[in-house]
Amino acid sequence: MPTVLQELDLDRQLRIALDQLELEQPTPVQASVVPAALEGGDLLVSAETGSGKTLAYLLPTLQRLLTEDAPRDAGTLALVLVPTRELARQVLKTCRTLTGKSPLQAMALTGGADFKYQKAEFRKNPEIVIATPGRLLEHCEKGSADLAALKVLVLDEADRMLDMGFRDDVLKISEFCPPGRQTLMLSATLKTKGMGELTRQLLNDPQTIAVDPPRKAHDSIHHQRILADGQEHKNQLLVALLQAQPERRSLVFANKRRTAERLSGLLGHHGLKVDCLHGEMTTEERKRVMAAFREGKIHVLCASDLAARGLDVPDIETVINYDLPHSGDDYVHRSGRTGRAGATGVAISLVEASQWNLMVSIQRYLGMQFENRALPGLKAKYSGPKKTKGSGKAAGSKKKKNTKDGAKPKQRARDAKNKGKPKRSKAGAVVNDGTGPLMKKK
Repeated sequence: MPTVLQELDLDRQLRIALDQLELEQPTPVQASVVPAALEGGDLLVSAETGSGKTLAYLLPTLQRLLTEDAPRDAGTLALVLVPTRELARQVLKTCRTLTGKSPLQAMALTGGADFKYQKAEFRKNPEIVIATPGRLLEHCEKGSADLAALKVLVLDEADRMLDMGFRDDVLKISEFCPPGRQTLMLSATLKTKGMGELTRQLLNDPQTIAVDPPRKAHDSIHHQRILADGQEHKNQLLVALLQAQPERRSLVFANKRRTAERLSGLLGHHGLKVDCLHGEMTTEERKRVMAAFREGKIHVLCASDLAARGLDVPDIETVINYDLPHSGDDYVHRSGRTGRAGATGVAISLVEASQWNLMVSIQRYLGMQFENRALPGLKAKYSGPKKTKGSGKAAGSKKKKNTKDGAKPKQRARDAKNKGKPKRSKAGAVVNDGTGPLMKKK
């Protein structure tokens, strides 16, 4: 691919949009995906979040729509499926920027919005639709979405869609699409359970492109850990960290919605400008919170993993894992909300004794070590396990059973209760247990 985006043989309307975006040097994923997608074949792409893959699939898709003739009322020509409402809005924003000088129209379709309004929008025949699977399937089944003329199907964050249980919805949607379409599947990892099967069912002889392997922590981020003695201590650490930098934009991750809500209340009580984001909120509530976060009306956002992908807010300086994520890939997605677009960031994980082994597993998976950090006056009593295995995980201290030197083996209460009684089968017949002659039931 040319060293600058402007050297691509793109439609003039797209080149003008790129001028306005002041984008010249392609990212590695753009350099690999754009020319391959322009050839028209199916692609299976692995690239980390924040790598520029939205532009990587939108540029060739829009180029195809602008250069291939299609009736104005043909219906949807390009469909981008995404796992979350936030990501749908981000993709729509980028898409409208690129199509600003062209006749192409785009719309976002997500749950939580008025169904009849969306149906009316479909009647305007937008060429590009960015949608979450559940709501789009409703429109397909009720006949308000027309995918019969679809040229390009994009699955963005395919691994996340599988994690969220959208597999069946995606497959049903594909049945409404023509078999001759081009399909681009993008994922942070290709090892998610079910990914192979989904690839076989949706893609035709795809070219695989792996850029920036997911098992690698972001180089632009300082990864730190702070040991904690329990929930109350973690609360104190979190408040202290954020009060030390009240004007900096920070993102706090919790594993459960209720925890995120509790932390939002805790931080608000300590005078911080904070709000909460999770999957149970309505579309309007989430829009309100995200707008306030982007505009600097709030400085701290407490979120569930919903926000780990698709959340593109500039200048997030700190990510704090109040709860450690469940896997190394989830850690990469969370921490990747900072240190974007050439900036540096800090990812801090609060680690209790019960999470030590999980922390070690994440470090081993990513081939890195968290920098150890402590806050003055809040240093944990817990300093790590007394004994560790070669892997770094805590060594167990299970006691072995000892039947020597007269020690009696442990006896079950049921055995003690039935001691001296003849054994019986399930049918009630007495069986010979080897201790005496067989007795017949009278």
